[in-house]
Amino acid sequence: MAKLKVLVTGGAGFIGSHLVPALVRTGHQVRVLDPLSPQIHGDLPGDMPWLTGENVEFRRGSVLDDNDLKASVTGVDAIVHLAAETGTGQSMYEISRYNEVNTLGTAKLLDHIANDPERTVRHIALASSRSVYGEGAYVCTHCSPTERVCPEARKAEDLAASCWEPLCTACGAGLTAVPTRETDRINPASIYAATKYAQEDLVRIACSSIGIRHSILRLQNVYGEGQSLKNPYTGILSIFSTRIRRGLDLPIFEDGLETRDFVHVDDVANAFVAALSAQATQHSVFNVGSGIATPVIDVARMLNSSFKGSSNIVVTGEYRIGDIRHNSADIVALTDDLGYKPSIDLQTGLDRFADWVQGQPLPEDLLEKANAELRDRNLMGQNSG
Repeated sequence: MAKLKVLVTGGAGFIGSHLVPALVRTGHQVRVLDPLSPQIHGDLPGDMPWLTGENVEFRRGSVLDDNDLKASVTGVDAIVHLAAETGTGQSMYEISRYNEVNTLGTAKLLDHIANDPERTVRHIALASSRSVYGEGAYVCTHCSPTERVCPEARKAEDLAASCWEPLCTACGAGLTAVPTRETDRINPASIYAATKYAQEDLVRIACSSIGIRHSILRLQNVYGEGQSLKNPYTGILSIFSTRIRRGLDLPIFEDGLETRDFVHVDDVANAFVAALSAQATQHSVFNVGSGIATPVIDVARMLNSSFKGSSNIVVTGEYRIGDIRHNSADIVALTDDLGYKPSIDLQTGLDRFADWVQGQPLPEDLLEKANAELRDRNLMGQNSG
């Protein structure tokens, strides 16, 4: 395997804290560009040992700053583009900021690569999101159990009436979720998702036009040791872990039966390493998940168990505009084309996460603050039942 010099944008963050060491272990040199955002790292960023090790160069800077970008892309062979604002709910009222960092930041990165007369970059791997699909794939067992459908975003009036499940537009029956494939319909339901798909288009078109490889990894719900415990806008496991430690209730949206595909951050890091290492691939877009749909209420119970906690699990009937009902990843392309299969099961991953969290300072519970911002903007509601 060729040894590369890899730029990781956003490499001081959660995924970067696992990806950078994984790249170094496989013999690559790594340069990290990250602004150390207060929302993610706090006002005084803590110790980040993965940025100071051998074969790692850290630059504090932004993908929005031309000087930072020029210095960062010079001389690298490959780029893993992690830098992005994340959070479905927050994106719905901080539209300009999400678009600037995610879309414009990606465009600026590509601009520097495309116009560099001494360009050395040969491969860009983008961290995209399962959110680009909107609702995942479904079938109607009444009409046609083999025809895949990707329903529109659920309407606020249906959610207010506790009509949680997407319905068949032909017969009105409830649809059955199936694993989502990379070829299924793209239909972003949030500003965050729209910016992630914009990133995909920018990377795909720019890389094709200048003749360099690209890999787009659509990540499912990433969790694990090192994720921000300070940011209330992303990661229900971080939110729940704080509330369990404080002996607070765990509020579950809708009826608790909405499902997500949780994938451990180590598996995500190894998927990126596999993408950079692959010599030739049939696909350029890969779902990265466990392939298993888990109800959110079950995840809350499992996390309570991992912490040996006793928090009450409360199904609130509340809902957020832009949330999807179900999604799990079809990971055939990941396993067959990249030769990588996630190996950390959810209970093992939650136990590891809980062990790590219990060694961290106890953060303030900011869930209600984040929810209040959504309610004030009519982006969160309560069912009428």
